[in-house]
Amino acid sequence: MEEKYEPQVIERQWQARWQAENLFRVTEDESRPKYYLLEMFPYPSGNIHMGHVRNYTIGDVVARYKRMCGFNVLHPMGWDAFGMPAENAAIANRTHPAKWTYANIATMRSQLKRLGFSYDWEREIATCRPEYYRWEQWLFLKMYEKGLAFRKESYVNWCDPCQTVLANEQVEAGACWRCGKPVRQKKLSQWFFRITRYAEDLLAYCDQLPGWPEKVTTMQKNWIGRSAGAEIRFPLEGGQGVIPVCTTRQDTVCGATFMCLAPEHPLVPQLCQGKPQAAEVLAFVERISRQDRSDKALESYEKEGVFTGAFCLNPVNGRRMPIYTANFALMAYGTGAVMSVPAHDQRDFEFAKKYGLEIIVVVQSPESDLNPAAMTEAYTGSGVMANSGRFDGLPNVQAKEVIADHLETLGLGKRAVSFRLRDWGISRQRYWGAPIP
Repeated sequence: MEEKYEPQVIERQWQARWQAENLFRVTEDESRPKYYLLEMFPYPSGNIHMGHVRNYTIGDVVARYKRMCGFNVLHPMGWDAFGMPAENAAIANRTHPAKWTYANIATMRSQLKRLGFSYDWEREIATCRPEYYRWEQWLFLKMYEKGLAFRKESYVNWCDPCQTVLANEQVEAGACWRCGKPVRQKKLSQWFFRITRYAEDLLAYCDQLPGWPEKVTTMQKNWIGRSAGAEIRFPLEGGQGVIPVCTTRQDTVCGATFMCLAPEHPLVPQLCQGKPQAAEVLAFVERISRQDRSDKALESYEKEGVFTGAFCLNPVNGRRMPIYTANFALMAYGTGAVMSVPAHDQRDFEFAKKYGLEIIVVVQSPESDLNPAAMTEAYTGSGVMANSGRFDGLPNVQAKEVIADHLETLGLGKRAVSFRLRDWGISRQRYWGAPIP
């Protein structure tokens, strides 16, 4: 027996024997319990790195342990081979993305084999091969038949030079991660998966996931974002229609002093048409369309907006409310319209202070009387209703139910549950991707 371990000799010798004996090949065997082990497929970027070694070593330990316990273990390997990085590399290297991808697969396959992982390489797949993505197409058609894949117009991140839709993660500081040029919001007919149909189920099962850290399940719940409140309809001045708003704070409706619409809202160009504000409004909409509209980016922006020249009416007290288009309102959330209550929402408070808009306190703090002129921030706590007509004196939590009843009785609104979760946009104008619409 050699005193010194020589990996170059010993490992190659045993790996050759494993391969010759098809040691990790898996066939059906009803006499043994089955165990399926799958790590995430790597992206074929050129070479494996320590992250690959770590993750696949952990998986291989489990696979080998289960084999020793008598399980018939299926431990496959494949390649997540489609996507924009391959296109970017192909452009940079002046080659076809398939040639670049398959060359990288060959390199990484040899590296993984050299590590001695117990994969059944006869079951290797690559997502760019027709024999694999035909099943993606089959699944898409099945979802379409069930109404879970559908088409609608939506605003998307659009790169003009690359002529493609970008995910939020592919927009870096307002620019395309491929070409570095500015990204803008563009309205396109897109395909979606109707994941919102399962919002309640997704939320309910967060508490039934075994072994998940509380931090992770909390993040998942916040991503789904269930909000119970009301949908309130604000009539446009002149009887031209209504603006529906989803809110969890219907108790503060009497404190709504202005309305904010997302720059992408279809009403914005209609409301400013023929008014002196039209040019300023449209210029603002165009400028905002070129900004990063992700949640993270919006948090860092200064609140700004433009008056459209139009008004709506508060359905509870009849107050005339100016309608703005504002950069913090998003078409993807709720109805794209925000009932702005500056005394009780910090974002609305900052906007009202900037543009000199009225601030009316409708929930008085139990600790001290709030004076709008002296307030330095919005009051978002509980209290007693004030400046709200028939609802004065009620605890604001109770007033939520009473005001919801009142709105439903008058046909001005209804109770509603909304979710932060949105249907998943899947359309990409990309060559190196699964041929699905």
